[in-house]
Amino acid sequence: MNKSNKTTAIAIGGFDGMHIGHQHLFRELGDAGCIVVIETGYANLTPKKERENFTQYPILYLELDDIRHLNGEKFIEFLKGKFQFLEKIVVGYDFHFGKDRKYSFDDLKTLFSGEVKVVKEVTLHDDSIHSHKIRQKLSIGDIKGANAFLGHNYTIRGNQESGQGIGKKELVATINISASEFLTPKEGVYVSLTRIDDEEHYHPSVSFVGHRETTDGSFAIESHILDGEVCCTDKASISFISYIRDNKKFDSLDELKIAIKKDISIATKELKVLSL
Repeated sequence: MNKSNKTTAIAIGGFDGMHIGHQHLFRELGDAGCIVVIETGYANLTPKKERENFTQYPILYLELDDIRHLNGEKFIEFLKGKFQFLEKIVVGYDFHFGKDRKYSFDDLKTLFSGEVKVVKEVTLHDDSIHSHKIRQKLSIGDIKGANAFLGHNYTIRGNQESGQGIGKKELVATINISASEFLTPKEGVYVSLTRIDDEEHYHPSVSFVGHRETTDGSFAIESHILDGEVCCTDKASISFISYIRDNKKFDSLDELKIAIKKDISIATKELKVLSL
């Protein structure tokens, strides 16, 4: 992104997840706003440019290593160099910046001549919303809790890869993806929605994340489309709705097939209710 001669307000932060707490900051930007993402290397809910799927504002990406050495004055000078008509900076209540993170929003108010808007802690059901809490919820399979904090369904995207070859023949046809940049939720089976290639709509689906304990033991992210077989030629997105069951090893493919049928029945019923 080039230096903007239009931007008057920026929101600064890591913004991994683009959750409802982050959205409170973005609401303060107005019409001529821009999001400034400081990349720390820890983003795995919305890695790289995935954040752009959850905002209409332009985003400027900054590497933390490129700015972490700056003192407070130099940091403000740096921002003014990027945004020559900057009038407003929006940050969260826990924002720190500059060398050794020694500066807080109080220092920002002193150093910056324009308006500094500090957004207070955002909570849901008396629980503060943070990206690390969303990661924790995903790690225990609390998809509904994670989605509530996010304000959208947790979604991973990846390129199609070859499966083990027995799904369509012995079990059910699946689309397999590689999504190593994303945090994968707890191993298990999920009610999900799957988007194929660049289609505009999502298909109802059942998705599996984990090691194929019953077959070859390899790790897989795979999705079975419920409204008919769909050809994936390039990439797919999986949006997780709810957790169905743990990953487990079955004594035979027949037992696994019975479990998959139950999974499909559960997912079909839940997605039908959601579509009403």
